[in-house]
Amino acid sequence: MSDVLIREVGLRDGLQLVKNILPTEKKIKWLNKQSLLNFKEIEVTSFVPKKVVPQFFDAKIILNEANKISNLTSSVLVPNLFGAKKALELNAQKINYVLSASESHNKANVNKDVNSSINELSEIVNYNRNLEKNSKIGVAISTAFGCSIEGEISNLKVLNLVEKILKIGVDEITIADTVGYANPKQVRMLFKKLINLTDNLKIFAHFHDTRGLGIVNVLTAFDLGIRKFDSSLLGLGGCPFAPGASGNVATEDLIYLFNSMRVSTGINLEDLVILCKNISNFFPNEVVNGRILSAGIPKNYY
Repeated sequence: MSDVLIREVGLRDGLQLVKNILPTEKKIKWLNKQSLLNFKEIEVTSFVPKKVVPQFFDAKIILNEANKISNLTSSVLVPNLFGAKKALELNAQKINYVLSASESHNKANVNKDVNSSINELSEIVNYNRNLEKNSKIGVAISTAFGCSIEGEISNLKVLNLVEKILKIGVDEITIADTVGYANPKQVRMLFKKLINLTDNLKIFAHFHDTRGLGIVNVLTAFDLGIRKFDSSLLGLGGCPFAPGASGNVATEDLIYLFNSMRVSTGINLEDLVILCKNISNFFPNEVVNGRILSAGIPKNYY
């Protein structure tokens, strides 16, 4: 078992801010090639209205293709009960329901207040429980460290949300720095409390490198015991409904970080760099942010 699990979110979060729609066949090529590199979980698409995020017009096709891949947990993001039902009907192995710690961002992102999102989560969990075959339910708490609309978000607000989510009953919780506001001190304070609160519940950390602190925030969370992280190939991504949001932590940089520290990821960095170079050709007009792709693998890597 790998010492850390890196969940690739490029096909979902990474594509949200890409200006041009990536053709379905290229998404499938990306999915298949990355799954061959021993990635155990990939967030493959999002079930959102096409008029809101046209990039995911082919969500059904992508999920169906992902379900054909053995030894891969394919997860999808859903913003509401309608999207969750569609994903569950298509046998999504895991759905990640998104809500925000920030009322303003929740309204901009999913067009409802936070309490309404919590109530809808309860409906999704109950709906899933009544199915003949259950899927795993995850919840992503966006803007957990700050919001580019509201500004400061208190730890107490995030912890209160987590308590409500735990009472409903989910399989995992993702804590997301949607706009890249987090610093290591904030990360240390919040995750210490979260670990005590959630006990054995799986916690994912989702950091953006918008202001250059993504990697150090990952390392801070790792030192506290977090072992599951989101990242995106080439550092692509960001929330289209949060001003100034950009740049997930690059998957290749995370793999380099952990592999160079002799923390097992199960991923071969050289093979991943080759994939990154191939995938970068899909985005000739996009800024890519991965450092390893531009700087190369150092000679003392081994």
